[in-house]
Amino acid sequence: MFPERFSNLPAYAFPRLRALLDHHAPGGDVVHMTIGEPKHAFPAWVADIIAENAAGFGRYPPNDGAPELLDAIAGYFGRRFGVSLDAATQVMALNGTREGLYNAAMALCPEEVRGKRPVVLMPNPFYQVYMIAAISVGAEPVFVPATEATGHLPDCTGLAPELLDRVAIAYVCSPSNPQGAVADEAYWRELIALAEKHDFRIFADECYCEIYRDTPPPGAMQIARQMGADPERVVVFHSLSKRSNLPGLRSGFVAGGPECIARIRQLRAYSGAPLPLPIQIASARVWGCDEHVAENRSLYQEKYAIADEIFGGVPGYAGPEAGFFLWLPAGNGEEAALKAWTETGVRVLPGAYLGRDVDGVNPAQEFIRVALVAPKEEMQRGLIRLRDCLYD
Repeated sequence: MFPERFSNLPAYAFPRLRALLDHHAPGGDVVHMTIGEPKHAFPAWVADIIAENAAGFGRYPPNDGAPELLDAIAGYFGRRFGVSLDAATQVMALNGTREGLYNAAMALCPEEVRGKRPVVLMPNPFYQVYMIAAISVGAEPVFVPATEATGHLPDCTGLAPELLDRVAIAYVCSPSNPQGAVADEAYWRELIALAEKHDFRIFADECYCEIYRDTPPPGAMQIARQMGADPERVVVFHSLSKRSNLPGLRSGFVAGGPECIARIRQLRAYSGAPLPLPIQIASARVWGCDEHVAENRSLYQEKYAIADEIFGGVPGYAGPEAGFFLWLPAGNGEEAALKAWTETGVRVLPGAYLGRDVDGVNPAQEFIRVALVAPKEEMQRGLIRLRDCLYD
């Protein structure tokens, strides 16, 4: 029997969109812009490294990550954020960040906070694993609006003190999915100070942090270190999926204080699936290389310019600060997605599938999410069709 607590998940957790669109499938050229699966080329040498180390498939891999991988991750983190990590105690390899975002809640969320049911904060709209993690640990998910009025980031400072005193974890995605907003230093400082005051942890999902227009987004741990916050206060999650166009490698990491990482490692020793050793060796090389990341970023910067030109005259359009999604106002997102599909062959995601109704309002209802992952010419063709179909 499907557990009742999972019976009312957002529509995005089910194949509703696929069934809806397949029922109205058009003919002709199709442009897929629903899923954030990078299509740019990954470094060609990745396959060579895996092949050279294929004998490692015959060994049980290190569960926490091979020393050379953890060292490479710590090196990357130091270069990118100016933060020194102890590779042996503050970093753990992940089978993609989704695993880590879920299991970190399993490892770190207490059964009670001040004698009451714990609360897990998350933006609304949001990446669905945040809510599922909260439900799985018996916490109360609280959806904090992330709208234009709040800079498309959750404003936790306006929450009631009694609620904040029950918070165990606050998920924040920066750059955000789906809106592409960036939490600046002031935002992080305010949230970290709030977490220090009410004694909760921040789970910072930073998997889009290498895709941006001009200025590198600051990291949560970077700001926490500058503030002298509790070293266990912030846990960060990173991935090679977007940074290096390797979603199928399923390689990421979690970093945090030694106590947090020790508890996550203990859980993963029983429930996790460690990366095969050849994948770990290849990942170490990828984390150590920044050149291909800059090349990848420049491709997305070209796509930003194309999107800005195509949608510049659309009322309410705001190009993303970072990441690779457009968050377009469309009246009714589901109706707009169906109209675009049936009339133009362009698939996009209704915003409501990424949001949650609170007091009868879904803050993502009026939007569609458009992934800028297709090759540039194909993407441009899809965006022009969307504009002409939905906005002209």
